[in-house]
Amino acid sequence: MRRARGTWTGVAAVVLLALGTVTACSSDENKAGAVCDTVPNGTPVAATSAGATGGKTQDISTNPEISTGYRSGMTAVRTKTYAVATANPVATKAACGVLREGGTAADALIAAQTVLGLVEPQASGIGGGAFLMYYDATTKTVDAYDGREVAPAAATENYLRWVSDTDRSEPKPNARASGRSIGVPGVLRMLEMAHRDHGKTGWRELFDPAIDLADRGFPISPRFAGQIAESAKDLALDEAAKAYFLNPDGTPKPADTMLTNPAMAKTLGAVATEGAQAFYTGAIAADIVDAATSASGGRTPSLMTTADLANYQAKKRTALCTTYRAHEICGMPNPSSGGNTVAATLGILENFDLAALPPDNLGAGSDARNGGKPKADAVHLIAEAERLAYADRNKYVADSDFIPLPGNSPQTLVDKNYLKQRSALIDRGRSMGTAQPGDFGPVPLGVGAQPPEHGTSHISVVDKYGNAAAMTTTVESAFGSFHLVNGFVLNNQLTDFSADPLGTDGAPVANRIQPNKRPRSSMAPTLVFDKAPDGARGALTHIAGSPGGSVIIQFVVKTLIGMLDWGLDPQQAVSALSFGAGNTPSTGVGGEHPSINTADNGNNDALVVRLRELGHQVTVAPQSSGLSALQRDGDGWIGGADPRREGAVLGDTR
Repeated sequence: MRRARGTWTGVAAVVLLALGTVTACSSDENKAGAVCDTVPNGTPVAATSAGATGGKTQDISTNPEISTGYRSGMTAVRTKTYAVATANPVATKAACGVLREGGTAADALIAAQTVLGLVEPQASGIGGGAFLMYYDATTKTVDAYDGREVAPAAATENYLRWVSDTDRSEPKPNARASGRSIGVPGVLRMLEMAHRDHGKTGWRELFDPAIDLADRGFPISPRFAGQIAESAKDLALDEAAKAYFLNPDGTPKPADTMLTNPAMAKTLGAVATEGAQAFYTGAIAADIVDAATSASGGRTPSLMTTADLANYQAKKRTALCTTYRAHEICGMPNPSSGGNTVAATLGILENFDLAALPPDNLGAGSDARNGGKPKADAVHLIAEAERLAYADRNKYVADSDFIPLPGNSPQTLVDKNYLKQRSALIDRGRSMGTAQPGDFGPVPLGVGAQPPEHGTSHISVVDKYGNAAAMTTTVESAFGSFHLVNGFVLNNQLTDFSADPLGTDGAPVANRIQPNKRPRSSMAPTLVFDKAPDGARGALTHIAGSPGGSVIIQFVVKTLIGMLDWGLDPQQAVSALSFGAGNTPSTGVGGEHPSINTADNGNNDALVVRLRELGHQVTVAPQSSGLSALQRDGDGWIGGADPRREGAVLGDTR
């Protein structure tokens, strides 16, 4: 039976508590907050591009979503049988309510995603895509669900470079804000597939929290408001986005402004009643195509058609599972590079004793709760391993339905012997700067410029039946393509393709645009299991993931190492300093973390100084992760949410 909507008023009520004037919580309040009714964990996060981070400049190329400060001293939330973490407490509460009433992790994802599309539309929503790792406790199986967007059938290899072969001008106002950036959305098809396989609560009632919220209204959170202000100029190009996000005089709507979204309520109502088909066919699909192909404001239109939407299919793929010390790590396979690159990084690091290099300052107090401060030797090893893993990612990994991986197998790049050889390339006394990809013979692929990857959100869930979900979901950059239709934002996911189809050597780039192809992602939803003595899969122990574009891989790696090698609890691990490297000489050390002295570009910070002595080009720009992690703790669970965003962990109190 469908739940009466009136019972969901608590969701709207918690918005005012969580996103209005929040007072700091004590550690006891944190524990008491794990009952689906009260929001736990720390002080409010003030949205800013630089101000709340002490004037530290944000690197927009790696962190296009704004930095929002840091909630120091957060403590882990302990629950009995179920737990959920999202990047926004309102979405966490909605999902927690589903779990409390007997729903599965698959059910909770639907409530969380639809609410996130309202309260955090800059990061994710039904106009985007997602990847999901799901553990079924009854069958003890892991499923990998691919809800990645696809390029329209009419897309060409130069789709993002120029308007047409006869008009070689660039898309206007730029590739990202034009219709050319919009991929066919995938998240609803994926959620419907996962719910069909693993759901328990009726599909229809899972939309009630978001429909109620859209009808009743909710206050704009500080982070949401900060991103509106940052993106106001681009939002103004779309009449629907302008009317929703900006005041009549064109100024950005500030924090605490009450928003209602009747268009979204209508859209969600149709999907709740008719299933995902209501989104992919009929009036909603036609409206999506009309918005994407509109040339209003001088924008270059998409070539998407209603047939592209009707033909979209989510896919169930084989999870990429590898071993790391006494653990089995299961991550997302292609077209995400996240699972592969996390696994490769860990496989390289398995050849070093990281347990002998734990963080400093783990004794007591806020320093310990913030994860301590990593040793320079540990940061050096991890960053070097990431450089090697990213080098292979950048050359070889794309949508393997179009471009086969080396050896035509996802195992080639994570083979233990291969990764041991790669580990020997690490000089413990000097950074390699830029790594070369491995040699797999005459592979006809070039290496091109790596496109920036952007926003996103992450959801971690475990239900009382022992099922678990790690889902990373995105509209790509903040507010996607800036197109708003029927209450939701359309993604700009196609900018994750390499715009130039040829590499510097003239060979085709693996991640070039092709019709109906999925752009490479870095999303890395991750499940961790004990490894039995005979090598078989043991009990589920951890769920983790993060937003952050191409830096997601680094965020997830540092969190897994924190928990698996250094014994940090989930809150310490996600709160810990963010650090790492893609395959460039630059090594990021998150300047938002209170352990880092960013004065004089970090020249007075011992960690930064030592890394520079080792040859790293260190940046101390703030990092904008949105990590969450859950860990089995005896018969219950313990969870942590990223202090860099507005997230929260809730469950049944222990």
